Amino acid sequence: MKIHQFLEHHGVTRNPFAEEDAQTDLVFKEHCIESTFHPTRDKIYGDPHEPSTSIVFGEKGAGKTAIRLQIARHLQQHNRQCPDRRLFVVHYDDFNPFLDRFRERLGGRKSRRPDRVLREWKLWDHMDAILSLAATGLVDRILNVGQPAAFVDATIEPEAIDRLDRHQARDLLLLAACYDQSVAATFRDRWSALRKRLRFSTLRSKIPLAIGIGGTLAVAGLALGLALSGRGGSVLSLWLLFVAGLAATWVPWLWRWWGCFWQARRIRRQMRLSNRDARSLRQILLQFTRHEIVAQPLPDAESTDDRYEMLMKLQGLLQTLGFRGIVVLVDRLDEPHLINGSAELMKALLWPMLDNKFLKHPGLGLKIMAPIELTRFIEREDRDFYQRARLDKQNMIASFEWTGEALYDVANARLSACGMDGSAAALRDLIDPAVTDQRILEVLRGLRTPRHLFKFLYRLLVTHCNAHVEGEPVWRVPAATFESTLALYRRDQDAFDRGVGAG
Repeated sequence: MKIHQFLEHHGVTRNPFAEEDAQTDLVFKEHCIESTFHPTRDKIYGDPHEPSTSIVFGEKGAGKTAIRLQIARHLQQHNRQCPDRRLFVVHYDDFNPFLDRFRERLGGRKSRRPDRVLREWKLWDHMDAILSLAATGLVDRILNVGQPAAFVDATIEPEAIDRLDRHQARDLLLLAACYDQSVAATFRDRWSALRKRLRFSTLRSKIPLAIGIGGTLAVAGLALGLALSGRGGSVLSLWLLFVAGLAATWVPWLWRWWGCFWQARRIRRQMRLSNRDARSLRQILLQFTRHEIVAQPLPDAESTDDRYEMLMKLQGLLQTLGFRGIVVLVDRLDEPHLINGSAELMKALLWPMLDNKFLKHPGLGLKIMAPIELTRFIEREDRDFYQRARLDKQNMIASFEWTGEALYDVANARLSACGMDGSAAALRDLIDPAVTDQRILEVLRGLRTPRHLFKFLYRLLVTHCNAHVEGEPVWRVPAATFESTLALYRRDQDAFDRGVGAG
């Protein structure tokens, strides 16, 4: 007996329990994302008119990624419905590129052990990563590249770009110089394209160079004139004066070059997640006048102060472009290969971010999806940690749990989503009445998460269909099959909980 034969008998066009990962689950993305919610969804989502932080702790398969995708989808709807109150959405869920560059930059003995690497990770590294994602996505959309970065969700109208004044254009160009990490084009070409799009003239920055070149030509012309007039001896006698005059004409440019050289070195040294080299940075900094960048915040120190100022610069730019806030969706903390599922290493990565000043920054909302294993570390923390993190103010969900009833509704919602002509059987219709409603809810309660629910129901249907031939189909799963499949699945689930099985 084929499984599609069984499902079609009940009015189901495809197996609703075949996928387990929300990122590749078409049933979820096409249907359930709009209608199937965890009871805590509203607390996590918050009010998009006033972005706020939420921290969710849940076990593998509980639906953390699913709710992140739901939040992203509903923020898209909010942006369409409220164009004057749009939010700039950043997906901060792929840590591998940042951690790889961070590890490479540390070098030496520190880079050999993951715990030593992550011991060096600070809050400003998280801020640099978020600013890099935001700046790269923003520049992509301003330049209207063919495939803009998918880790940013935003639409920018051309007329909004024209509203940026010269000071804001400067801020954006400085942000791009430090944080644009695109590899679609060379850094210089991309920055030059951005400068042209913003109509930012750099002629004034060329004045010191022009003075140097003009002074050189003037001195050379004077010397040549004296030589041609037959007064070469005068040239020789005045060579010190010529050299002094030549040097004086180049002092402004040399002073400017030297300042940009050292500033680029400092930025390169302190931005540990960047692939930018100091030479390219120096060339870009020379495109500004001294007065345009003096006292401007740049990530050139081991401190969060400049990063907060850079973040506020970004927020000011986004406000002019039509965005009233930034939402950062943080997920997949357990997946980087440097961490490899280690709870201790996940803690080392996440803990610097748990800073109330950052989590409550005005106009910024972070939605952090964290593994449940980290809650045991929170319980052991001292008073200083709680004073710094102020988790009581962060809309924290200590355990992202599902009841048997909630999982039952999820199963029925997926069956309905895969139904023919909008109609399909419920889970109850697939199982023999000998298995009572109470027993079904009890079993689902023990499964705990949607992922375990899907795995069990998929295995149950496959086992049932394999036990019968097409000529003599049985349209309901017998109680014996239900209980035997459950026993085998619980064994695998227990192995998964102990970290020695796939679940």
